Amino acid sequence: MKATTDKTVVTPMASASAGPDNGQPERMEKTLKAHWVWAIALGSAVGWGAFILPTDWLAMGGPLGAVSGFLIGGALMVLIAVSYGFLIKSFPVSGGELAFALVGFGRTHAFFCGWFLTLGYTCIVALNASALALLFRKLMPDVVQQGYLYTVAGFDVYIVEVLISMTALAVFAYLNIRGTALSGRIQFIACVIMLVAVACILVAVIASPQVLFSNALPAFPEGVNPVAAIAAIVAIAPWAFIGFDNVPQAAEEFDFPPAKAMKLIVLALLAAALLYAAMIAAVAMAAPWEALVAGDSAWGTADALTGVLGGSGLLLLTIGITMGVSTGLNGFYVSASRILLGMGRAQMVPKMFARLHPKYKTPYVGVIFVGSVCLISPWFGRAALTWVVDMSAVGVTVAYLYTCLCAFKIFRPTNSIERPGDLEGTRSTSKKVLSALGAVTALVFMGLLLVPGSPGVLGKESMTALVVWTLLGVVFFLMRRRHNKTLTDEQVDILVLGAPRPEGTKLKSGTPAVTPGA
Repeated sequence: MKATTDKTVVTPMASASAGPDNGQPERMEKTLKAHWVWAIALGSAVGWGAFILPTDWLAMGGPLGAVSGFLIGGALMVLIAVSYGFLIKSFPVSGGELAFALVGFGRTHAFFCGWFLTLGYTCIVALNASALALLFRKLMPDVVQQGYLYTVAGFDVYIVEVLISMTALAVFAYLNIRGTALSGRIQFIACVIMLVAVACILVAVIASPQVLFSNALPAFPEGVNPVAAIAAIVAIAPWAFIGFDNVPQAAEEFDFPPAKAMKLIVLALLAAALLYAAMIAAVAMAAPWEALVAGDSAWGTADALTGVLGGSGLLLLTIGITMGVSTGLNGFYVSASRILLGMGRAQMVPKMFARLHPKYKTPYVGVIFVGSVCLISPWFGRAALTWVVDMSAVGVTVAYLYTCLCAFKIFRPTNSIERPGDLEGTRSTSKKVLSALGAVTALVFMGLLLVPGSPGVLGKESMTALVVWTLLGVVFFLMRRRHNKTLTDEQVDILVLGAPRPEGTKLKSGTPAVTPGA
């Protein structure tokens, strides 16, 4: 592998054969096709919530408010996606935001970005596994609610439900160890099935003679200002789209030019926004929505659709949610294991996480670690798990912020003088402005999570979990400080990026953020 001072690329971008013999960790094989990557983004962004929560969203914003809120939320995420697209093209390596934080702010920042993302992605894997068990609990309660164990935070835990979640976790861990090509192909097929199921639901509802479009009136909840109704949905939309950021984690494995990543992310966000809007519209038209949300149904979405479509509606809904949960499980396994791979290469965590499977060339240590941690989660019940998952949204938002700020630092005005070592496309006033807007958007999302009184503020339990995880990160970082002193910042750059960073992205000497042992 050769280092480069070329202004256009960073060449990590290295071949899969790079390995310990040349001082580099082994790089992953380029097996991911473009439509598989699109499916990773879409399938991760759309989970069980699209099929379970439409009645909750209708209660908050009404039909027009909920649909508008998700479409606006998707548009805001595109602002953030601009920065992702540029940085993926420039630094297509495993670890994504970890590498971006390293480039922009140094390895201390990179560690904490990776620390929070690891928790966030791992928790979402666990939550998707519990959602699958919850689906079976709703469809076959007499079967699943067998072997009562105990109650945690008001949620009854049953041994059958625990076994369903653990089986799902084990199956998807196995698929991810077997190879990215296999998991990518399965991800694409599952996404297509999910989209077809949602399209069938919407068309069948519209075509049903029982459906009255007046069911979707009034457009907003009575007594609620339309702007406030839309804002309430926009406040939760960012977390509905979490998952498009899985794309940079797998950038090292693209078998196509990384410059296409931006287009794939935008197309995935568009598809996700339309899918959410389609499910909300179908439920709102299927039954008078005000009466639906005023009821005490455990699954109002299913009640509305089965009332119009009967058993076929429940079947389509079950297919959709099963595919949504499966794609979420698979996509976040990919992301969590790649973040750990990047941290292992940088030796921020034990080097064993940088190992690839001798046969399948996958980060199997990270996959096994994530799976093992998640196997514990079903025993604590879904209610307790949601506390940690809610808190992990902060970690993902931190990654959004680092990515946008890194891009903002690299971009320069269009009329600025070209400098040696500049990355291709660096001089762009419009992109610099968009990256700034993306950073502001990420800060707004962070405020919605942390500022008391905001629509999405974390609960007491989630805030406690956030503080505990942050303190654990500080303790772990200090424990690794002596080892950090054995590596220079330049060595860490090469381990993570595969080559020295371009001249145009070098940090100023003496920057505290890149001297963790100081």
